[in-house]
Amino acid sequence: MTDTPADDSKIELRSDVTVELVKSSATDSDVLFAARVSTAGEQSLDELKKDPERSKGLINYLMRDRHGSPFEHNSMTFFISAPIFVFREFMRHRVGWCLAGDTEITLESESGNLRRRTIAELYKLWHTGVEDRLPHSAGGVTWHSRAGKWMAQVRRGESNHYLGLYENREAAESAVAEFRELHPSTRLRRLESVRRNHVRCYDEETMLAQRARIVDVIQSGTKSLIKITTAAGKTLRCTVDHAVFTPEGWRKAGELAVGDAVMAAGTGPRPSEALVPPSLRRGIGVWTAMRRQELIKEVDTCHLCGHDFPREQLALDHVVPVARDLAQALDAKNLAPACEPCHAVKSAGEQALAQRGGKIAKAVPDRIVGIEDAGEEMTYDLSVEGPWHNFLANGIVVHNSYNEESGRYRELQPVFYTPDESRKLVQQGRPGKYVFVEGTAEQQELVSRSMEESYVEAYRTYQEMLAAGVAREVARAVLPVGLYSSMYATCNARSLMHFLGLRTQHELAKVPSFPQREIEMVGEKMEAEWARLMPLTYAAFNTNGRVAP
Repeated sequence: MTDTPADDSKIELRSDVTVELVKSSATDSDVLFAARVSTAGEQSLDELKKDPERSKGLINYLMRDRHGSPFEHNSMTFFISAPIFVFREFMRHRVGWCLAGDTEITLESESGNLRRRTIAELYKLWHTGVEDRLPHSAGGVTWHSRAGKWMAQVRRGESNHYLGLYENREAAESAVAEFRELHPSTRLRRLESVRRNHVRCYDEETMLAQRARIVDVIQSGTKSLIKITTAAGKTLRCTVDHAVFTPEGWRKAGELAVGDAVMAAGTGPRPSEALVPPSLRRGIGVWTAMRRQELIKEVDTCHLCGHDFPREQLALDHVVPVARDLAQALDAKNLAPACEPCHAVKSAGEQALAQRGGKIAKAVPDRIVGIEDAGEEMTYDLSVEGPWHNFLANGIVVHNSYNEESGRYRELQPVFYTPDESRKLVQQGRPGKYVFVEGTAEQQELVSRSMEESYVEAYRTYQEMLAAGVAREVARAVLPVGLYSSMYATCNARSLMHFLGLRTQHELAKVPSFPQREIEMVGEKMEAEWARLMPLTYAAFNTNGRVAP
């Protein structure tokens, strides 16, 4: 890497946001067709020849009486460039793609073990953690070398309880378990949440199974759902806008029909590659051993079980097994400390993985045999780490709805946000009922100067780390949330109305909102594009107090 530390001239300061409508399929007629098909059936096609202006009353009725699903049969994709802190607000209002709460997400451990949790359960655990009742006691079973027997003892509170010597370990453990059962405790222990979990995902070119870290779990509001059933018996309940992977690529659930295929979890023949030659395996082992001192601290954490061990009890483990990806065998970033028991278990599993022949996990086509309405209920979504941004929902490959520029794969550019004179700086009032007022000239100067100085120093540090060979995904941690980033956001009219109701202030709004000004700037520009595409729907939204149906 030849990057050099930044100088002040490299920093660009902006006070605006960019919103571009890059593609759309959204008209007022979409709402009318969707509403009339429920009563007119195939005769609703006749409405294609009629002027939608005639039907503004129907659109207003649908909006007023909260008939929401007709407003979902359309799509808009926006390109947005804004400070990172604006996108954090976006992630709280996922616009469109959502799953039913009982949808089971496939999680995959480091060693390749799979298990399922519902997305509603993941949401709860993600935001609250896990509470587990354990006896408030320590101790257990140890070998008493002088007596040649197993000793059972328990410490409870301030007292030690000696339970005796036993000929075998099972008897000693039984004594400890009996004591703890007779002396229960109501102490609650907060366990680690699901924030280290990974999902099963798929390489969209090879269809082979991979792993991806969960970035966020989002509750997306009550929405209308459809139910897709496949020939293999898999079912998926999701909104019509949710992207589903098919043999032809990504398609919206609402565009699919009986007879189409979706990609689902399955197996295929393992490639007939030869095993890693013994000489190469020995070379990889020598190279790995030479990096023990460099990559394992004197006391370090096993990346598999999360416990701390001295260096002599740790080995360097290939996170992605050599048998799965030989290209990462000599990549130091693919090495992590693992305790001896965990390393032995994982290595045994990798040996099975390396065996010739057999089956390998991959996505396979599964034909749709049924599509039906599935009512309305609370919905959820995941954001998962790239490069594929997909996961398994009830065994069917689906996409997450939020794609932001990643500092893992490209060097981030030094464009930073600083408010101009029109940005009100002082907050007055209490949360939920406050206003912003103009700041003084001194406050404006302080904000501009302090931000610029902070940005210059942060970007200089970022460049220094890149020049020293530090990975981009590590170096980016020093950059502030005022850095500009880019993303694509796809939504339908109904979900956009939900977003605008919360993230814009308007004199016609029945329910007042107090958005951060910068997210409101994005919302205003999205609103202007939508108003041009669907003027009758937009007028009905305002007439009915800017409350989404």
